[in-house]
Amino acid sequence: MLSSEKIIPTTCPFCGVGCRLDLHLHGNQISHVTTPYNDLTSKGNLCVKGRYGWDFVYHHDRVLTPLIRKDFDAGTATRRRAPARRDDWREASWDEALDVVTTRFAEIVEKHGPDSAAVFCCAKATNEDNYALQKLFRAVIGTNNIDHCTRLCHAGSVVALQMAVGSSAMSNSGSDIYACDVAIVTGSNTAESHPIIALQFKDAVMRHDTKLIIVDPRRVEMVNFAALWLQQRPGTDVPLFSAMANVIIQENLCNNAFLDARTENFETFAKAMQDFTPEMAERISGVPAEKIIRAARMYATAKNGAIYWSLGIPEHTHGTENALALVHLALLTGHIGRRGTGLNPLRGQNNVQGASDAGAMPWHYPGYQESNDPRTVEKFRAKWGHTPPVGRGLTTTEIADAWGTGAVKAQYVMGENPLMSEPNLRHAHHAIEHLEFLVCQDVFINETGRYADVILPSATFAEKDGTYTNTDRRVQRVRKAFEPLGQARADWEIISAVATRLEQKLKRPRTAYWAYKHPSEIWDEMRELVPAIAGISYERLETERLQWPVPTLDSPGTPFLFGETFPRGRAKFFPLVYQPSVEEPDEKYPYALTTGRVLYQWHGGALTRRSNLDFAAPEAFVEINPSDAPRIPCENGSPVRVSSRRGNVVLRARVTEKAAPGVVFVPFHYAEAAANTLTIDALDPQAKIPEYKICAVKIEPATLRELQDALPLDLIPTLAPSAPRAEPMRESF
Repeated sequence: MLSSEKIIPTTCPFCGVGCRLDLHLHGNQISHVTTPYNDLTSKGNLCVKGRYGWDFVYHHDRVLTPLIRKDFDAGTATRRRAPARRDDWREASWDEALDVVTTRFAEIVEKHGPDSAAVFCCAKATNEDNYALQKLFRAVIGTNNIDHCTRLCHAGSVVALQMAVGSSAMSNSGSDIYACDVAIVTGSNTAESHPIIALQFKDAVMRHDTKLIIVDPRRVEMVNFAALWLQQRPGTDVPLFSAMANVIIQENLCNNAFLDARTENFETFAKAMQDFTPEMAERISGVPAEKIIRAARMYATAKNGAIYWSLGIPEHTHGTENALALVHLALLTGHIGRRGTGLNPLRGQNNVQGASDAGAMPWHYPGYQESNDPRTVEKFRAKWGHTPPVGRGLTTTEIADAWGTGAVKAQYVMGENPLMSEPNLRHAHHAIEHLEFLVCQDVFINETGRYADVILPSATFAEKDGTYTNTDRRVQRVRKAFEPLGQARADWEIISAVATRLEQKLKRPRTAYWAYKHPSEIWDEMRELVPAIAGISYERLETERLQWPVPTLDSPGTPFLFGETFPRGRAKFFPLVYQPSVEEPDEKYPYALTTGRVLYQWHGGALTRRSNLDFAAPEAFVEINPSDAPRIPCENGSPVRVSSRRGNVVLRARVTEKAAPGVVFVPFHYAEAAANTLTIDALDPQAKIPEYKICAVKIEPATLRELQDALPLDLIPTLAPSAPRAEPMRESF
């Protein structure tokens, strides 16, 4: 370490694994990033995003001063808005920007009521940021129209787990794989989406003889480490996993003592499973019956069996049923409630678990306390002084629809990008044009920000304090390495300033507290209201990384859940019926499209595409099986047009055995070839999550000119900086 170097420990801002990062600083410049070998999560390893993806902090596209759209000044902002270009905003002071935001929100709420406003919280922001923002909309505005991207990723998992066991979080830890004999990993490209957990899976296979059952339509990297690969057709998870349940029941492989002591509704469920024979599942899923039988026996007879899944399970119109089918396997075998077992949805973003815990959802206050429970509402009203009436608000997808109908007129977006993440993007673009007022609070101007009337510049992870909660329920510190560049502010500071002004303009009771001096004060307020984190203080987090529930200051935390009981008492079985996906391939659109991540990019690309990582994966592609390529026709690297009933994109073909015949894959990181231009906006009726993982498409050859026309992006304005911008400093190695 150089004499002028300072090291700041913090938490990675990318996926939900939550690795510790040590930022090596010279002044306010990060030179490089390391992680300690004794870190509980990373164990000395970092993926390429954690080690090299941090330099977006210094990118010239950062917004470093508040911006107001010029046509808002001209009084034309209530017309159907169009996306802005480089010179369509002007710089403003914080006072002016905050006054515009609060005056306009107050006018709309007073004229049309609290539910004419809505907010998207942020899975990339801290727990404290999200708690403050949902509090602003509940305690000041008075609406439950509050959601974030969990609605677009694990909502089906959340609903299923709440229904069956009463808790929606990951029950165990990724590192529990070392105590596991057999693990089912499904709907998860773990090596690219959660690389450090994947390293542990591989290590457990190689050194501890753990057996992996990989269930995925694509030949993902983890297949190379699998004892068994079940390659199902997209959208056929319910018959596949229900057939495994059928085998476990028919062959008397159930844990009868567990069933008797800790579950209910088994007899009704078992009767429903009689129809799901392995042969029936083979006809629907394409997985040979003998493989289904073998997988069921492997999992049921293991000493410790675990299930890990990601977005391939919940992102369906039957995503809740998909997740329930996995829950049933754990309940049948008793593989839950101890180390090396459990039900483990792997969270995609760094704080999607924490944002959910903090109440960034329309159906729950912080700590998953129901918004339609009068006791919950009164509890928070007593603390805050004002809350919405008892009831549920609109979800993310419902809010986007409400833009178009006019039901939602004022929208606040913190760090999210619905015009990349919503399904059927053409519809979302049309709907957002009808908003009367849009505020975006972010580090960059993204595709959604182009429609904003006001843009509030926020600090990056390296410029603020707070906490993230990783996929294991582990609460971890985020530490400020240096002051925010330019005039950027931490999200919680911006929210507090908005709340104070808006409270006055709406004449709300002045009982809610907003004079926070540090995010630890916000965390302490949240601890008062959420029993599961009551024992987690900032002081403890200096030396401990605690997994909730931590009910008291002397509690050691809870590495695994459900050791003795379930939050709902007995876990419940639910009879299932197979429902096909809404849009299957047909003669006109003969291919099934599925979407997902790649290693070098992350989410909507707003951060990684402004980092050194972009050189490694700079453009979109579509994976096509070699048996399908001649019929298109196309070759590896040639341009093709992928079209659905909703739109089309032009990108390069990647001819590979990784794709199954008849199934194509497009990553969702690239705005110039946005996968969600193609996806269908059909929803799971229970979780309200869109069906991202299957729709019907056709593929045709395209020209190089068409590909070139699609590639140049003029989506993100480059604004003249009002303050000097630091450049990343790198040591020579």
